Amino acid sequence: MRILAASDIHGDSKATKKLAERAEREKADLVVLCGDLTGFTESKNLIKPFKDKGQKVLILPGNWDSLATVDFLAQFYGVRNIHGYSATYEDVGFFGAGGAEGPGEGNIGEEEIMRNLEKANSGLKNVKKKIMLTHAHPLGGESEFSGVEGSAAVRAAVEKFKPDFLFHGHIHKGEGLESKIGKQK
Repeated sequence: MRILAASDIHGDSKATKKLAERAEREKADLVVLCGDLTGFTESKNLIKPFKDKGQKVLILPGNWDSLATVDFLAQFYGVRNIHGYSATYEDVGFFGAGGAEGPGEGNIGEEEIMRNLEKANSGLKNVKKKIMLTHAHPLGGESEFSGVEGSAAVRAAVEKFKPDFLFHGHIHKGEGLESKIGKQK
């Protein structure tokens, strides 16, 4: 399965158009947008480029997105908001929680992040791989180089649910950064 994951678009519809073109060029089976979809610039046609190309899309809110806005985008464009939910594609289970502590309408606490991840993970059954999607990055992970402390809840969820991968955003840096947490399977 080929996945194009991105985050922190902050309303830049030119960026989503480029991402949709990249997903098409790279033959992505699924596009994952890990929050902060809205925020700093005009938010017109954010998801439309992906839908115009027939791409499957999972989204979740970031700290700058309200839950209502992300729910509206999901319903309007016919994509899945994975915040507190799970989805399965080709024997790969996805579960997620958006938001993060910090400024913006999606400012949620650690307990709420963990509750949403527990709820979302409970919906996965008989999958070969699990991918956790969050906006916040994990506490103590290599992505803390940005100077923004990570989420203890995301870290605890990685250790508890042992996903094969975690895709997150929030830090605005570290494209393609990979790190390992805990013992590997």
